[in-house]
Amino acid sequence: MTYRHLTDQEEYRLREQSCTADNWANVMVKDGFDPQYVIDAHFSGPIRLGVFRREFDLPGGLKIHAGIAHARIHNCEIGDDCHLWNIHNYIANYRIGRNTCIENVNAILVDGRTRFGNGVRVSVMNEGGGREIPIYDYLSASLAYILTLYRHRKEMVAKLEKLIDSYAESLESDMGEIGEDVRILNTGSIKNVRIGDCARITGTSRLKNGTIRSNRQAPVSLGSGVKCTDFIISSGVEISDSTIVDKCFVGQGCIFDKHYSAGDSLFFSNCQGMHGEAAAIFAGPYTVTHHKSTLLIAGMFSFLNAGSGSNQSNHMYKLGPIHQGLAERGAKTTSDSYLLWPSRIGAFSLVMGRHTHHADTADMPFSYLIENQSESYLVPGANLRTVGTIRDAQKWPKRDNRKDPVKIDRINFNLLSPHTVQKMWKGREILRQLLSEHPSADLFEWNHCKIRRSALEHGINFYTLGITKFLGNSLISRINKGEGLKVNGEGLKVNGEGLKDRLHRILMPDTEIGAGDWVDLAGLLAPRTEVSRLMDDIENTDMTLQQIEDRFGVMYDNYYSYEWTWAAEKLEEVWQCKVSEVSVEAVRDSVSRWQKAVVDLDNMVYEDAKKEFDLNSQTGFGVDGNADQRQADFESVRGSFDGNPFVQAVLEHIQRKTRLGEETIRQLTP
Repeated sequence: MTYRHLTDQEEYRLREQSCTADNWANVMVKDGFDPQYVIDAHFSGPIRLGVFRREFDLPGGLKIHAGIAHARIHNCEIGDDCHLWNIHNYIANYRIGRNTCIENVNAILVDGRTRFGNGVRVSVMNEGGGREIPIYDYLSASLAYILTLYRHRKEMVAKLEKLIDSYAESLESDMGEIGEDVRILNTGSIKNVRIGDCARITGTSRLKNGTIRSNRQAPVSLGSGVKCTDFIISSGVEISDSTIVDKCFVGQGCIFDKHYSAGDSLFFSNCQGMHGEAAAIFAGPYTVTHHKSTLLIAGMFSFLNAGSGSNQSNHMYKLGPIHQGLAERGAKTTSDSYLLWPSRIGAFSLVMGRHTHHADTADMPFSYLIENQSESYLVPGANLRTVGTIRDAQKWPKRDNRKDPVKIDRINFNLLSPHTVQKMWKGREILRQLLSEHPSADLFEWNHCKIRRSALEHGINFYTLGITKFLGNSLISRINKGEGLKVNGEGLKVNGEGLKDRLHRILMPDTEIGAGDWVDLAGLLAPRTEVSRLMDDIENTDMTLQQIEDRFGVMYDNYYSYEWTWAAEKLEEVWQCKVSEVSVEAVRDSVSRWQKAVVDLDNMVYEDAKKEFDLNSQTGFGVDGNADQRQADFESVRGSFDGNPFVQAVLEHIQRKTRLGEETIRQLTP
């Protein structure tokens, strides 16, 4: 940009309009600068001013012209068509982008050299330290996961911390930036904060040492009374209503509202916090709490829905707050539930009541953990049949609040995956072993939980249905991928290849990657072998942060290829032979069992949905009328069972999967 000194006439006009400068020679302007729009301004240090031509439209129909009025400006570069008005103290050491409007603020300044929140250590999961995570602009849930939970790999952790610190050091500056088209209105102090394009900061109380990664596609909005210190706020975030954020990373699309309080925590994509409190938590994608008196503390969560009054305790009144816990993806806590850390809750499990016996249900996903007379009772697999679980799986992709075209977190939404199915497989073996060891028992003990005999037997059945459904889903997807089995609808030989040979070729995995255990990297599902290989490479090579993220991208992009490798390995156990040797009849039988499992589970979900429309659910409707009026009032609010969109979707799913099974069986019939 080309700037010039003020002309004598421009300087005279500014003086006439109550403007001063410690040295007018330091005030540089662009050609086209019009001094009439600079009133009662006080300049010090190097100053660069653009041209002021446009008008801003304010709510209510008011128009204001770009320019500067009633402000003290020190060492700043102010872009074209900015509007700065009524700065109570001063703005110092900032580059301000064009079309930005700043009104009625206390102070905006950079004091000394700063990294704008990058490199700040967050004591996640353990308030006493030991898992401090350095935050930075592009921190992903997957990278944070291995940094947090693989502390025993000291060389890897040290290298990652060095990479992040180097990135933070590259940003160090004594000049701040406020992007283009930003609005900062009626705000308190802003110190050492970098602000991206199109941010909206209105009524905010205090911002100190942080970065607001707003952009045109996904603006950030900060509202009244908000206080943020030592923070990174990603694109598309909304924070309002006196929320407090201290030493936190806030991921893309998060929403904090209604006096929420968060400290020493990591929040990744699409988390929501209202009313309650978070302290030293790792909140993976879609961690949600909307209720007062809800405390999340010293834990790792993802896809969590925390009920009103949910609470955890991490000290046991002994050595202080040193304990931690995990609730794997999809867990739910009911109102007034309590967990004494350390504990670990299995994926897609429901926690009801108070639990003080350090339960570990990681190998029993889709379960209920229920308090009964101060004891923890486990109902294995019961959540596989509930309407709420299916509804959650459907709503998460629809509620992706990320508008930024560059999505930092890689999220796999699959309800059934190698990660959850491997746990069901293990859980079923544990239940069978308990039954064989105590064949006449009515009550079983496992990992500080009690399991009733009926719940154990049902759990074996639920897990069998879930495993069969997943393996069948993967098998049918593989069969119908690409060219399929039939040629022109016929199972004839093509180039000498018959149905069985073609089936074997299709079923052969594309890669060896995927066999063995899988892990959930806070939303990214991946084979443990690939995660371990990445950590080895971090330790042994000079990888960059971008190269590490690219590797996570490869795992994400190849999920279904890796999934089939895992599923094929398990199917070989079922078939008791290699996929290269399996008979067409055995595959056809697997499809038939899949078809039955899908229909059985859907029918369970259908029956569970009926409970939402039974007479008990209608209590409180039509209070001053008869039964017919109660029914009519209920249907006017909730609708009818048969007309419910979810119920219709379940019935359509049964029909669609039945047809798919029949078509696949037809392809497998010579």
